[in-house]
Amino acid sequence: MKAIHLATTICAALTLTAASAAYAQIGQPPPPPGPQAGMTPPLVSPPPPLVANPNSMQGNIAGVVKRYLINPEGDVDGMLLTDKTLVMFPPHLGTQVTAAVAPGARVRIVGDTMPGGTVRAQQIINDKTGQTIADQPPPLRLPRDLRGTGLVKLEVSGSILRVTTAPLGEPDGVLLADGTVVKLTPPVASQFSSLLRPGTVIAAQGYGTRNRYGESLQATAFGTPGNLTPLYNPQPQ
Repeated sequence: MKAIHLATTICAALTLTAASAAYAQIGQPPPPPGPQAGMTPPLVSPPPPLVANPNSMQGNIAGVVKRYLINPEGDVDGMLLTDKTLVMFPPHLGTQVTAAVAPGARVRIVGDTMPGGTVRAQQIINDKTGQTIADQPPPLRLPRDLRGTGLVKLEVSGSILRVTTAPLGEPDGVLLADGTVVKLTPPVASQFSSLLRPGTVIAAQGYGTRNRYGESLQATAFGTPGNLTPLYNPQPQ
């Protein structure tokens, strides 16, 4: 039960991170944290629409898909090209993208290059077949607190290939050389700025998913092998 409770807490952290970025873009503080597991969530209004990042650059890129990347819930939400370009897209498009484009295929990406170099795709085009996947409103999905019960405890270590960034360009995790994704909240990532560099060997523990596309976790402890720092207060006994 403790593992399920902690997994639910981590999923809530993911939701709060995205919400914080949205409110930061419009100059407002984020809303207070939601209720703890087992409490009835209050009715809330949807957040205001995101404001376009003035520092992003819209354009087209082309490259060859090296591997897919997943989020801690196991959804495919990105791809790494052979030139190390990181392309991210909404997780509800993952099934369509993996069906249309296999690793080794050449693709064209229409989207925005964000601060930090990550490309946020609006369209993904298979160069050979011409099949195009465009961002559309997502279908209805289970709330995160229900989907999070499937997360498992993971421990990883490896060399950083590149640092991942949130929409405003602030670091929010790392992509390891073997394709493993380690997610951090931006405030936590800022505490490890000396480690968040390509080539640094890091270690992490947390909750996430391992599937045929790779491995991804939301970290609950982060640092170097043999020297991990807990990121969250332990639950009271």
